[in-house]
Amino acid sequence: MSVTNDIPGLSLKITNGRLVLPGSDEFTQASLLVADGVITALGAAADNASADEVFDAAGSMVAPGLVDLCCNLREPGNGQKGNIASETRAAAKGGFTTVCASPETSPVNDSGAVTHLIRDGAQARSPIRVLPIGAITRGLDGELLSDMAGLAGAGCVALGNGSRGVRNARILRRCMAYAQTFGMTVMFSPENQALAADGYAHDGLVASRLGLLGIPEVAETTAVMEMLLLAEETGVRLHLSQLSSARSVDMVADARRRGIAVTSDVAMHQLLFTEQALAGFDSRFHVRPPLRAESDRQALLAGVRDGVIDAIVSQHQPHDSAAKQAPLGATEAGLSTIESVLSMGLMLVDRGELGLSRLLAALTSGPAAILGETAILAEDEPANLCVFDPDARWTPDQHSLISAGRHAPILGHALPGVVRLTLCNGHLAWGGDSR
Repeated sequence: MSVTNDIPGLSLKITNGRLVLPGSDEFTQASLLVADGVITALGAAADNASADEVFDAAGSMVAPGLVDLCCNLREPGNGQKGNIASETRAAAKGGFTTVCASPETSPVNDSGAVTHLIRDGAQARSPIRVLPIGAITRGLDGELLSDMAGLAGAGCVALGNGSRGVRNARILRRCMAYAQTFGMTVMFSPENQALAADGYAHDGLVASRLGLLGIPEVAETTAVMEMLLLAEETGVRLHLSQLSSARSVDMVADARRRGIAVTSDVAMHQLLFTEQALAGFDSRFHVRPPLRAESDRQALLAGVRDGVIDAIVSQHQPHDSAAKQAPLGATEAGLSTIESVLSMGLMLVDRGELGLSRLLAALTSGPAAILGETAILAEDEPANLCVFDPDARWTPDQHSLISAGRHAPILGHALPGVVRLTLCNGHLAWGGDSR
């Protein structure tokens, strides 16, 4: 039967699914009961309980809802590239129950007033949880510190500068020291803007052959080292977002051995693609940080497998079609990925490059822990979960994609992994048809 949406007090039993349980690499077929927004029973207790509705998850996996630390919702903004309603619905289709909203909005989320605007919009129009990230500098200009106290009080879960760097190391140090006094995590995408300059591709063989302006690896690694040293001095909780190079992974591992409180993530497309994706001047793959060499991709995968990289993110950046229809260097950076993150991860599993349990941990419990939360299937936990069939196929195209951004990384190809049901706090966010 199909699941009814948002009826208060309605109980739901999910049967015949393979449950992803905490602390186990095994997936056990069992039932799960949801009532009043929480998981109330698992296994035999769920089997023996009655429920208002039953969802048959045969052939599917039941996992905690996916958590995304980097998602651009484009609201507030002019709506041309998407909005909270369109992008969170796309996220729910992809199995996500929580997304962190980038501060790169218009106006920038550098005040409590903008944070409240985002939260109010999400409460009214989002089927899933939206957690705002506040701008650590005013206007994301990297010059003046934002009102961190106001942002924290309004509900921001972390502070960052989006995809923009902080050029002045003295200001960066002040940002970290001030954030530490509020106990806030700072999230930075490491890039030395002077070294990156006007580049838009990895400074490697493909860029040299095609005459593209390159961004060298050292543009990332110098920023990583600077941030690690400043985090060590200030004691702030540092999260390094969207790593792209092998040396960065090594530096994070070394910093952890030295006791620095640092976590990190990688965008899913960095684990699947390399600089070769630009060989045909495909503007979809103009991303920042750029797709790098195969050796970097392998090191990033190893970082995820070893736990040095805690989370995999979407780095979802929807654009209107005009933003990607220009000569490569003139296009806007970013991929529309939120609907295909899980499928791309399952492609890595099919290749034998990443284990399924580690993939799911990097999409659920890993990012949740960075936010100071949990993402597990257990009694009395919030019913944030997704049911997906890893063997079913779907094809992203102009008709099947929900996001306002149609520049998905793999268009026209049958991908593994169809999300059949997404529940957020027990409410239906996506799917629900068990047929």
